[in-house]
Amino acid sequence: MWSRLLERIKKRLNAHDCALRRFLCAVAAIAVITALLETFVFNFNFFKSLGYEELDISEQVDLPHDTQGYLRLTEYHHSIEVHDLGVEVHNMHFDFVDWQPAQLLDFEITFTDEAHSTYFGSTEYTVGVPVVAISTASWESEYVQLSTSGKVDSLRIDLVSEDVSYPVKIAGLSLNAPEPFSFHKDRFAVTFLVLLLVYLFRPKSRIYQISLVKSPVFTKRAIIAVVIVEVYLASSFLMFGSNLVGIANKNYNYGEWDQASIVNTYEAAGDNAQQYAMLARALAKGQVYLDEEPPQWLQEMEDPYDKGARDQLEKATGESYLFDVAYYDGHYYVYFGIVPELLFYLPFYLVTGTDFPTAIGVLLAMVAFMLGCTALLDRFARYHFKRVSLGLFLLLQIPIVMCSGTLYLLKFPTFYSLPVMCGLAFSVWGLYCWVHGRSSQRPIGWYLAGSLCMALVVGCRPQMVLLSLVAFPLFWRKFITQRFILTKQGAIQFACLIAPYVVVAAGLMGYNYVRFGSLTDFGANYNLTVHNMPKRGLSVGRIAPALFAYFLQPPTMDGTFPFLLPATFDTTYMGETVREVTFGGILPCLPILWILFFAAPILRMRIKARSTRTVAGVIGVLLASGVIVGLFDAELAGILQRYYADFSFMFLAAAVLLAFIVNENLESGSGLAKAFHQGLALMSALSVVYVVLLCMVVETGWYGSVYDWAYQSFIEAVEFWT
Repeated sequence: MWSRLLERIKKRLNAHDCALRRFLCAVAAIAVITALLETFVFNFNFFKSLGYEELDISEQVDLPHDTQGYLRLTEYHHSIEVHDLGVEVHNMHFDFVDWQPAQLLDFEITFTDEAHSTYFGSTEYTVGVPVVAISTASWESEYVQLSTSGKVDSLRIDLVSEDVSYPVKIAGLSLNAPEPFSFHKDRFAVTFLVLLLVYLFRPKSRIYQISLVKSPVFTKRAIIAVVIVEVYLASSFLMFGSNLVGIANKNYNYGEWDQASIVNTYEAAGDNAQQYAMLARALAKGQVYLDEEPPQWLQEMEDPYDKGARDQLEKATGESYLFDVAYYDGHYYVYFGIVPELLFYLPFYLVTGTDFPTAIGVLLAMVAFMLGCTALLDRFARYHFKRVSLGLFLLLQIPIVMCSGTLYLLKFPTFYSLPVMCGLAFSVWGLYCWVHGRSSQRPIGWYLAGSLCMALVVGCRPQMVLLSLVAFPLFWRKFITQRFILTKQGAIQFACLIAPYVVVAAGLMGYNYVRFGSLTDFGANYNLTVHNMPKRGLSVGRIAPALFAYFLQPPTMDGTFPFLLPATFDTTYMGETVREVTFGGILPCLPILWILFFAAPILRMRIKARSTRTVAGVIGVLLASGVIVGLFDAELAGILQRYYADFSFMFLAAAVLLAFIVNENLESGSGLAKAFHQGLALMSALSVVYVVLLCMVVETGWYGSVYDWAYQSFIEAVEFWT
């Protein structure tokens, strides 16, 4: 017996060794392919320009020179024109002086060639040479590729940027300049990761044959490894947007470093983004209102929530007020959830005497969400669906983690994002504890922890409390249908489910009463924002635009990176609509959700196979809650991109459960199962790509807007052919 057992173990180890060797060989091959792509494809312009004969036109340029001989673009001399060239022109090289202020400059280039005897531009039927952005701090952008017809006679260059720090100094200007070779490490890493994912999720990959149930140790290690990579990528993306992070040292945000500490914090994201920090200082003194004194004119206003009237008085008096805070009875209050304050800001202030960096709180909540979401999916996959493979699990885990609106919250890691991210983190951990408790021999602790997490959501993002309705399909059969609630043990367990809500509600109501004299008033109606909150009311006319914008609007795209454009918006609602830039509805933009259109037949499949309808009930509650939260946001606040995170997880979670059901009813290894995996891989990939591109769109206040000259280097790495 022992010999047979040892022989079996030896065969298994040999099989694992063979699989590991094949995988390592594949990784090595992918690394080689990536290196070849970086060398010969992404450096296309280097090889293209090897035979160019450079023509220096600096002496032909009619521009003033400084004492060092550099050409100077000034407010009055910012055009360059050269005639009688008589050569074919393939590119231009702007050699900007390195030590001048870094900035992004827009140049308009026109020329005459064998196809155009005059300078040409855009017409009704044609598009001329587009304006080109050149960063004085990015050598890649200094090489501008031109597509001319034959020999060029005249060339004109106009600096058309509106906000320029003059003078702009140019060390040299030349045509047909050979472009240097560049090995971009970050581009290599991203390309390697993409190719590795393509290899792992290819149709014939063994990853679809590794069962979570039959190979628990290996699959858990693989999932942990994937989560570690996801955490690293999310952290890197947040740190990339350095202007909003709020921490500094000698190598990061050096301009805000105090020159003494290893790391110090500083105010980021503007004055009105410091509300939680201001509240920490107030709570430390035993008060619930902010120290900032509202201007007298605000206190004397008949309706201080009328923004137009506020703006007029602010302009007339020259006294500013705090924006996006609650104003009540002569004091400023923070109407955002108190839980993030108690988790991060107040303890940090009491210990260090300094303000907690909001971006770090957003990142910590994001990591908690990633871990909780993965644990929740793992629980469902291992204990409620027996045929889930590692491949299928990761095809669903990656988009639900990346596409729930969380990456966009990392893009703008301000106090607006923190309550939403905390609400998501508490929600997934609450659901995990509930689901774990249902199959536990000692569920009381799990029920208490789960309900506490779900109750704390109210203190983060109140509308997300609708996820608590999932408790009805989870516990209805046990406590109501089977009448377990009538037993002593059942009554105790039910009390554990309810008690945390009672305790948290009592705390929140007390906090509300101290601030506003009402148990149920969270202060949102007293917000000094872009619209009059107390008089906004509810309107049926706002429902249709919200449904379209949040759920149905296709993305708007063009041909330049990052390809996404702000979605157009129009409405027949004859009233005030609050809206910021959005980029399309979740259903057309996240193909992973297209499985929702087949929810009815898939659920019938599940109900036919199982006597219970728990999963069907959970899916129904998730979808209904998602729609309600989206409409609630639109009615009470408006249509904003960050609000997508309030409800996207609900739809994605429903899609994941539907995919699990389909997989459970397909024969393993069949053609239909393979087609399902291939389709799912494609939809997951498209969903993640959309979210990544969305996070790369330059928006006001983000890194790409604040440091556009630095972001241009990133664009050049992607658009390597320009």
